[in-house]
Amino acid sequence: MANVKFPSAAPARYAASVWLLLVLSLAFLISIKETAAFSSPLPSAALRHKQQHVLLSSSSDDDATSKLLEKARKLREEVSAVEQSKAEVQKQNDAKEQAQREAEMEAQKEKDQQRLRYSAEVPILKDMGDEVMERVDFPPRLKGGKSRIVTIQAPLPLGLVLGEDEAIPGLTSVDEVAAEGNGAAAGVKQGDIVRAITACQTTMETPTWQLLAGGIGQPKTKRFMYSVDGRPLEEVLDAIGSNRMDVQARDV
Repeated sequence: MANVKFPSAAPARYAASVWLLLVLSLAFLISIKETAAFSSPLPSAALRHKQQHVLLSSSSDDDATSKLLEKARKLREEVSAVEQSKAEVQKQNDAKEQAQREAEMEAQKEKDQQRLRYSAEVPILKDMGDEVMERVDFPPRLKGGKSRIVTIQAPLPLGLVLGEDEAIPGLTSVDEVAAEGNGAAAGVKQGDIVRAITACQTTMETPTWQLLAGGIGQPKTKRFMYSVDGRPLEEVLDAIGSNRMDVQARDV
């Protein structure tokens, strides 16, 4: 190996360079440490504080969510209770309406039965001379609801003895019934009350052309229902006897 010789001043300059490098290296190391210090993570206490803040925030959000869910649950329960209450009220109203309808139907049924009990289809003479069968109501004359209206047809003579009730003026009753008479055969019984009978009336009808020619017209017999209620007994007997004028000889 060849030996290298330096001048006498070289060792001093070499030593100064070495010291300068050491100082620069030390400064560089210090700068690196300071930079590392500034860029290092937060201290453990600050980290724990930040973590606690995050946990508290998350817990607050959970509590708010739970409260909202609880309010929603209570609201659903309230709505359900209201709907159940409305349904119960509607059910009660429907039951009341059904009971009312049934009561009305029952009342109408009783009314119809009452009308059938105290009414009868009888021949009614119309204005044009036509005779039409219509149902006529006869309000009950006796109390207790045990009476009823019955239609009976029988030819003359009836074989009945009629009388006027002393307790109820204008009430014509059957006092006697001949055992072999037409009335008994038709079902008339002693104690029955006469409410209406057929009667006949003869009137003179004159066509217009006869009136213009000075004619007097011609008789025509009409048959109609005669109400006995409140009529004198003599008038009732005359009405029964008038049925002999019926040209068709129909039953009374």
